[in-house]
Amino acid sequence: MLHGAFFITRLVVLDNDGSKEKESSMVRRTSMLMFCLWTALSLCRTAAAEVTAPKEPNEAIYYGVEPVGSSVYEDFGPVVYMGKTLNLTVFTTDVLGFNDTEKIYSDPDTGYPIRVERDVAMWLSKEYLTEDYSLSDCSVVINKFKDNKLVQEYRFKGSGPLDNAIIVPFSLRKAPILEAGWSKKIILPEEYIVKLEGTEEVSVPAGKFKAYHFISMPEKFEVWISADELRLPVKIKGLGGLGYTLEMKKRVSKGEVAAAQ
Repeated sequence: MLHGAFFITRLVVLDNDGSKEKESSMVRRTSMLMFCLWTALSLCRTAAAEVTAPKEPNEAIYYGVEPVGSSVYEDFGPVVYMGKTLNLTVFTTDVLGFNDTEKIYSDPDTGYPIRVERDVAMWLSKEYLTEDYSLSDCSVVINKFKDNKLVQEYRFKGSGPLDNAIIVPFSLRKAPILEAGWSKKIILPEEYIVKLEGTEEVSVPAGKFKAYHFISMPEKFEVWISADELRLPVKIKGLGGLGYTLEMKKRVSKGEVAAAQ
């Protein structure tokens, strides 16, 4: 917009055949008009993108990532984003020079994702991605940016509302009464059935836990959720060629997060 103001001002100077005083006055008025317009639009963009969120998460869970790395899950609870009340989750992963920070805004009633903003850095390469989900038509639009330029766009549609792979393990914490055989369908947009196999004891850096053991069908991941009132995802394991394992190191609640960092 500033470039536009400069361009229009130059046109006025070149095309005006009137007196210098009138020319100068017109230039000043045009410049002032464009400056006011630019300022107003800037304020509108700032207001639209404003996020009203607490400075400290309600909960933070720290993970070690095998073979080497770390992840942090932070739950900020309800926030105001672009005029809507949504739940904000921030998930950060750092593995061998690969850093991925995801801000996930989800519907507070259904838990389904609404918007995801990702900052991805791998050595000297940086990318910014956005994921915009539509619950009404069961779709997501993913935009990839480099150097502030849109370089790729992807569109996916599912048979139902789409889930987000990061928050799926944590959404299992809100499942109803859990008994062996309980299952839930998730869409990523590939469809999976997450099934509760049973309970077992699992050891992670944070200690030993009696945990609910979930598996996906087809086999894509496994999740262990502590069988207590907190229902903590103490272990998350990806299956396949690029397998990974997240094991909980500690969990801190609001007021303890800053001291734990």
